[in-house]
Amino acid sequence: MDSIFLKPEYYRNREDSWVSFDERVLSEARDKNIPLFERLKFLSITASNLDEFFMIRVASLKDMVHAGYNKADIAGFTPQEQINMILQRVHEVVNLQYSTYNRSLLPALNKKGLHVLTEHEQLTDEQQRYVDEYFEENVYPVLTPMAMDSSRPFPLIRNKTLNIGALISKKEKKSEPEFATVQVPSVLPRIIELPTDEKGKRSVILLEEVIERNIGKLFLNYDVVCAHPYRIMRNADLTIEEDEAADLLKEIQKQLKKRQWGEVIRLEVEDGMDKQLLKILKKEFAIKGDDIFLINGPLDLTFLMKLYGMEGFEALKVKSYRPQPIPALADSEDIFAAIRKQDILLHHPYMTFDPVVDFVRQAARDPEVLAIKQTLYRVSGNSPIIAALAQAAENGKQVSVLVELKARFDEENNIVWAKMLEKAGCHVIYGLVGLKTHSKITLVVRREEDGIRRYVHLGTGNYNDSTAKLYTDCGLLTCSEAIGEDATAVFNMLSGYSEPKHWNKLSLAPLWLRERFGQLIERETEHARMGEPAHIIAKMNSLCDREIIAKLYEASAAGVKIELIVRGICCLKVGIPGISENISVRSIVGNFLEHARIFYFYNNGKPEFYMGSADWMPRNLDKRVEIMFPVEKKELMDELYHILTIQLEDNVKAHILQPDGTYEKIDKRGKTLLCSQDYFCQEAMERVTRPKDPVHDRVFIPEEAM
Repeated sequence: MDSIFLKPEYYRNREDSWVSFDERVLSEARDKNIPLFERLKFLSITASNLDEFFMIRVASLKDMVHAGYNKADIAGFTPQEQINMILQRVHEVVNLQYSTYNRSLLPALNKKGLHVLTEHEQLTDEQQRYVDEYFEENVYPVLTPMAMDSSRPFPLIRNKTLNIGALISKKEKKSEPEFATVQVPSVLPRIIELPTDEKGKRSVILLEEVIERNIGKLFLNYDVVCAHPYRIMRNADLTIEEDEAADLLKEIQKQLKKRQWGEVIRLEVEDGMDKQLLKILKKEFAIKGDDIFLINGPLDLTFLMKLYGMEGFEALKVKSYRPQPIPALADSEDIFAAIRKQDILLHHPYMTFDPVVDFVRQAARDPEVLAIKQTLYRVSGNSPIIAALAQAAENGKQVSVLVELKARFDEENNIVWAKMLEKAGCHVIYGLVGLKTHSKITLVVRREEDGIRRYVHLGTGNYNDSTAKLYTDCGLLTCSEAIGEDATAVFNMLSGYSEPKHWNKLSLAPLWLRERFGQLIERETEHARMGEPAHIIAKMNSLCDREIIAKLYEASAAGVKIELIVRGICCLKVGIPGISENISVRSIVGNFLEHARIFYFYNNGKPEFYMGSADWMPRNLDKRVEIMFPVEKKELMDELYHILTIQLEDNVKAHILQPDGTYEKIDKRGKTLLCSQDYFCQEAMERVTRPKDPVHDRVFIPEEAM
């Protein structure tokens, strides 16, 4: 490849691009055209995103700095330069978060009949009596105040917990103030609703304000000089030496505990905190400079998701959408018979996730089913799929489950499920050394009149019935013999057998998925060089792989039209003369989290469509077990092309990447509005009411795309 496509100035820093994504989410919270409570939800999401960003990405960069690692990233920045850059950006984002909260959302809530008290001093006499009684009965028994003096060292402050720090001095004799702290208990509701006033207006106050108001009751022999909330973020990036871990399960359980005392990488304190109190916190947490955030408002805005859940404000929310039945399964109680008739494309959450659950449930009960094999990355708290797998094993079927213990922040949850499945008699595999198994595949082996038949579900999202209502994902149910053979090979490889010499349809990472993507892009490049039409449409979560981006630049320079739908990180730059002028990038941020991976290659008039679990990132292509699978039935290809084109026409939720690296929404003036997510919701409902009028009559790949 020509080195011209590898210049650092043609690439954007990954972490900087991630901050831009959170800015796009924040822009939804600032959009006054969106229902008020939806704006609260988006602001909550930005706070949750930043927490994870610090615990993993910033923590990883700090680890590099501590280790003396100075290698530059694809954009030419060293780890320390990246930290300096993104901390500056994040401070700007946090300031905008709280400006949005204080200046826009709080006044708007007040107008709509919900008063959020920002300080306990705002309480009326009646509210004060209610709050003090609430504290005595519900809060005081739970609290554990901790002081620091010569006999008591500074206490362990747990990751992400909200705390109130105080300076206290003895009443009888004058002495230097001592430090004390109390954790705001997470077992109690953070939002406390107060009695409705005579005008029917509802008011709420936060738990930390109630504790702060009554903090003197925790230190009866002391005067409270000052009290302010604070919160820390610790390094939560697990470092597991898998080759040296005799038991991966025990090693991960041990590492999970370390998250609570990892290096402090971020300190949030109330703006205006007493200087002496802040000095103590800075010293004890060994933190300084831009790692300290002075917050003008309540710490940890994720509480807004609880506020969003308050009843009585449904008119200020988007009407909840109920996933619709799948027409191809409408007349069939036997899911295996339906799959034998045709391959079935699933599009969640517009279509219900129930068929995926039913696929496993029916297999568990069906006496003709001999074996069920499945990969699990993230599952819900009370997963019906887990229950079905356990039932299948109890029914005497061969059940093999790969539970990925290294699924970040779900490690503990997955350990619980893994042990439960083992007790039920399932063969549980804990992933491969050095790799995360991120692929989404289920194989059901069934005995039928004409012999053994394999049924397969392949997906772009996790086997999680809860997030399937919130994430947009696609899946395929098939009994294709070729895909069935490949599925068997996948599970044999995962359970420890050697890789087969031949694969039919599936492309696997880290074996040769990178190579396959490269071939598909290069084929379009060659067609363009020969003067033929060439077109790539790719939808994914993140794009930061240097090799893939360089190939896209080369394709663009040759004349390939490239349309990218990338929700989050994008390290590619558009509009570089002679390099990326034929590339457009859009990010759709809406009520559902865009999560599907769909790839379209024009292939000189013989279009090819693929879906899979992998983004175009080094970790997905080189360090994870991922699967990409083709969609080859004409009517399903039409469907995928329809999904992509509607998203490319979205002018409501789409943010378009500009040559300067910023994202801008489309100017809607004079245009018919199209929100792709609303469109798909409406379309799914219409299909149910008109099942005999197949959508394929009006969804097709036009000739110019063929």
